[in-house]
Amino acid sequence: MLERPRSKAGWTRVCFDQMAMQVSDRVDNPAEAGVERYVGLEHLDPDSLRIRRWGEPSDVESTKLRFQPGDIIFGKRRVYQRKVAVADFEGICSAHAMVLRARPSAVLPEFLPYFMQSNLFMERALSISVGSLSPTINWSALAVEEFLLPPIQEQGRFVEVLAAAEAAQESLGKLALSLQVAQMSVLKDMTAMGTLTTLGQLVDNGLIAPPQDGNHGEKHPKASDYIDEGIPFVMASDLIDGRVDFARCKKLPKTLADGLRIGFAHEGDILLSHKGTVGEVALLSGLKTDYAMLTPQVTYYRVLDQSRLDSEWLFYSFLSPDFQMQLRRYERQSTRAYVGITTQRELKIPMCPISEQRLVVDKLSATSKAKSEAGLRRRTLGELYSKILSKSFEQ
Repeated sequence: MLERPRSKAGWTRVCFDQMAMQVSDRVDNPAEAGVERYVGLEHLDPDSLRIRRWGEPSDVESTKLRFQPGDIIFGKRRVYQRKVAVADFEGICSAHAMVLRARPSAVLPEFLPYFMQSNLFMERALSISVGSLSPTINWSALAVEEFLLPPIQEQGRFVEVLAAAEAAQESLGKLALSLQVAQMSVLKDMTAMGTLTTLGQLVDNGLIAPPQDGNHGEKHPKASDYIDEGIPFVMASDLIDGRVDFARCKKLPKTLADGLRIGFAHEGDILLSHKGTVGEVALLSGLKTDYAMLTPQVTYYRVLDQSRLDSEWLFYSFLSPDFQMQLRRYERQSTRAYVGITTQRELKIPMCPISEQRLVVDKLSATSKAKSEAGLRRRTLGELYSKILSKSFEQ
């Protein structure tokens, strides 16, 4: 066991098996378990106490473990994935998990899962895991680990604060999801507006510039060329939630980037990933350099006539289910994940009068802004939640 931490006034030192018991209700034939849900480790989200996904018992074989509402499912394999959840239904789970049940004489059942989410518990569990390829924790080792446990009344105060923070995160998550559904509904409706037009026709009619990627050939920058600050070198993985994540972009010296032949993207361009990862879309905004340099994975689209085609209309058209489905169809025709620029000219987007475009864009922009704000608030609250967990159980 790890070296004992300093004591806290009023807190008592207990072994983990005084806080929780292991439930070993084995089920040898999952299909005959008499329950409707199977929870595997793949169904558990890291750092979330909620179970949002599950499979069916008939989908799996071999021995599983039965759990009851209120039981804790703890992923004992690869503890660093931080998978702990509280069941609110009866079911069976993977034998790569432990089913734990609080001992009410020592710990509030509502308190135990929060304690198990803490860095203190997770780091301790990881330290006693065994195995190199797939480190696993054994109950016999965990049972004798000692922790400082606050009095029941203080546990209740922890639960009150943490449950409120968790509920707020959940509400913001539901709000973001509902906004996503609303946005998707508008995106689906776009397809029925006006006339479907190929990207090649938009080029031929002077509405957009010929699309271009960053195919640099023998001049392609090397890892040794990257610097801390410079021209963003945009890869498919840098297109996140409709924007370019400049913080994670590799950077190139301007003298090197200026000497490249193609792939210069500018503020307001729409970026589309077409190689390796196909279908990520971003509106290039907030650029603090003269341009961004693209990799061969990414194509830029530049609107030339805003009186007939709104840049954001093109951006949202690329996000629409119909456009993404076209990409998937062409992608399947290749032996690798790839939709070349010549093929991209065949892709279609809806075209309607600019006044109608801007009405739809305004609606989608408002929804996107609200969704982003909800996501930011949820992330901020999540960071606060983690800090509370960390500080609450420092020993």
